Amino acid sequence: MPAPTIVTVQQLARRIGLPDAPVLIDVRTEQDAAADPRFLPGAIRRGHGDVPAWAGAFAGRDVAVVCQRGLKLSQGVAAWLRHAGANAESVEGGFEAWRDAGLPLVSPTHVPPRDAQGRTLWVTRARPKVDRIACPWLIRRFVDPSAVFLYVAPSEVPAVAERFGATPFDVEGVFWSHRGESCTFDVMLDEFALHTAALDRLALVVRGADTARPDLAPEAAGLLAASLGLSRMHRDDLAQLDAGMTLYDAFYRWARDATDETHNWPNPGKPA
Repeated sequence: MPAPTIVTVQQLARRIGLPDAPVLIDVRTEQDAAADPRFLPGAIRRGHGDVPAWAGAFAGRDVAVVCQRGLKLSQGVAAWLRHAGANAESVEGGFEAWRDAGLPLVSPTHVPPRDAQGRTLWVTRARPKVDRIACPWLIRRFVDPSAVFLYVAPSEVPAVAERFGATPFDVEGVFWSHRGESCTFDVMLDEFALHTAALDRLALVVRGADTARPDLAPEAAGLLAASLGLSRMHRDDLAQLDAGMTLYDAFYRWARDATDETHNWPNPGKPA
């Protein structure tokens, strides 16, 4: 059994992608990260050498720290974080244990450059419905928890992207958009190498809702109805995104844990 300050990769994997997931900090050396630049879903990079300078920013938060093998770097950084008031654990076996267990690793090839605060910046059309909420959910839960999303008039997306250094998505003629029968959410799963059973199941629902194909999954019609309802409840697109995060959190937990569960009342097997 691991020590109370150590989390196994299996325990951590169950929390990745959830709204209460710990902050995941990757403190691998530059050499180790260069040898395999993929990263655990949602991980942020920090250097172990200046941990006293940045540890205080995580006070009061749950944190999981990963280094190459789960030894001195992650355990030392986790100890510093606990000293600064964080509830910090190191990942047993580190990056190598996660990789060897076949757990998902994000491909950094197409992750946009980060700003001075370490955030990716994205821009898309205003008044989102399905893809333009689903993709931000995916990014914030699995790629960059601090990602910023700008919703602007459709005609201004290219100019805003250029002037503000933002990455456009779910508009015509850009990298992050529909391809054939795939919607933008599908493309992001492909390019970030984020295929898991739960995310692939959710992707089918998103694709059905976003491309008028309710035949792809029984849940697609429900997702579309909820998405259209949210778009009419909220005039502010960021307020809609906040509400949509909860919606997709629920669909993800269903896709991961509850697809075999049904609900029937009254119970037909119960005597009258």
